[in-house]
Amino acid sequence: MIKTKIDLQQIEAFLYKEARYINDYRFEDWLALFTHDCRYWIPCNENDIDPETHVSIIYDDRKRLEERVWRLQTGLAYGQQPQSKTRHLITNVEIIKDLGEKVIVSSNFLLVELRRGEQTLFTGRNEHHLHVEGNDLKINFKKAELINNNEPLGNLSFIL
Repeated sequence: MIKTKIDLQQIEAFLYKEARYINDYRFEDWLALFTHDCRYWIPCNENDIDPETHVSIIYDDRKRLEERVWRLQTGLAYGQQPQSKTRHLITNVEIIKDLGEKVIVSSNFLLVELRRGEQTLFTGRNEHHLHVEGNDLKINFKKAELINNNEPLGNLSFIL
């Protein structure tokens, strides 16, 4: 098997950067972390279902991610009036598979959202499929497995 030249420390720094971009409302920078053929998935009810044939909380391609970012930036995401403040905590980062130009990474997350004086906690596991493009890492696939994805979730109009 061919190994990438990307080590765990570089992957952790990349995941922290992604979280920082979201927390700082740098949505264009966040979007630039994704490949053009990406998928962003938050499963509903079960984590290992087929998103093409089952309901998902979110199952976006690049075009849908661009629309999501556009709504957040223009104020047309009415579910984000006022805008949520978030903090993402990333931990337990592991390389699951190293496939040369592609690395599959697992991490746990805790997201704290503050909106209208109420704090809400979201927690779960992220799976990132990272591709090496030149000297950069890009997200080709991101799956956020919420531990409560079979419960009522309320407003998820911010970036998880």
